[in-house]
Amino acid sequence: MFQWYRCDGGDPAELVARYLEANGLPVRNIGRTATQIRPTGAGSVCGAALYVSADAGCVMAGGVPGAPTPVPGIPDVYAVVYVHTSTHEQPPSPVHYALGAWTPSWSPRAHAEAVQAVREAIGRGDVYQANVVGHASAPYEGDPTAALRRVATLPGARYGGVLSGDGWSLATASPETLVEVRHGRVITRPIKGTRPATPEGRRELLASAKERAEHVMIVDLERNDLARLPGLGPVTVDELFAVRRWVDLWQAESVVSAPIVGRLDLADLLRAVCPGGSVTGAPKLAALAEIATLEPVGRGVSMGAVGWLGHDHLDLGLTIRTVAADGHRLHAWAGGGITWDSDPTAEVAEAAAKAAPLRAALAPT
Repeated sequence: MFQWYRCDGGDPAELVARYLEANGLPVRNIGRTATQIRPTGAGSVCGAALYVSADAGCVMAGGVPGAPTPVPGIPDVYAVVYVHTSTHEQPPSPVHYALGAWTPSWSPRAHAEAVQAVREAIGRGDVYQANVVGHASAPYEGDPTAALRRVATLPGARYGGVLSGDGWSLATASPETLVEVRHGRVITRPIKGTRPATPEGRRELLASAKERAEHVMIVDLERNDLARLPGLGPVTVDELFAVRRWVDLWQAESVVSAPIVGRLDLADLLRAVCPGGSVTGAPKLAALAEIATLEPVGRGVSMGAVGWLGHDHLDLGLTIRTVAADGHRLHAWAGGGITWDSDPTAEVAEAAAKAAPLRAALAPT
């Protein structure tokens, strides 16, 4: 097991790559499937779960750090290696679980003021777009495992799962690919643009010049992120502004990819794509500086990455629609990208719509 906290210092991308390499995973030349051997015998390494927080991503990118995390007991980078075994996990027995009231870290008015502050920064030419994220937490008693698993099974989750450590857990229902390496290609699937999952909402999303402009900015940012990697060939947009569904929301998604033509190192890849452009903004470093001045509470496990590294592939989801349990409180985050055309009231409502299914899944049954 590997753990890294923001206060530890050093380069977290390189440190976690060294740990995974020492455990037999091909992190210095990932994705070259023709050269990989996949061991299958009992006790052999089958892969590793990997989690990277928004704070760790900020360090990797060389950005301005944000506010302190509300879940300081959860590492900012966490990796655990798994081996093949003949045993099977048993489902947990029902246990006591109670949840208190949710307390937001800022009011709707403060959220709207942050949106307006981003608009003013855009007007000054500081950024083209910045993502603003709010946080809320609620006390709980008992074991939240069943509730976290309900989060992981929300419809539309490309990355649905629970990752646990010593005294903490995170659950994700993320629909968004931060980075996938498979069959000789690197792929990212940025999501930007949200409407209610109704026929009218779909028409509004497809017709919105504001949503399309916001989306294209992030697609260009993701293209630039991949183009920074020397081991990749030409970057292409394979699909632009396709409408997908997550629970009761429509969202616009694009597919950006590039072929692997040389050596691709995990540490380099993490530095290039973390934190994800769709949850930071453009330009990325300027957006991170703006975010650091506006958000009163750190992003914790949200807006980072979580997924799996195998012998012949990597698949990390962006930790939107992600919650955390720290032994005492449940934590949830939601936000959205802000452009010059953003309406503060509408942005506050959109964040609430994204958070609502998470809270409903976490409610005791």
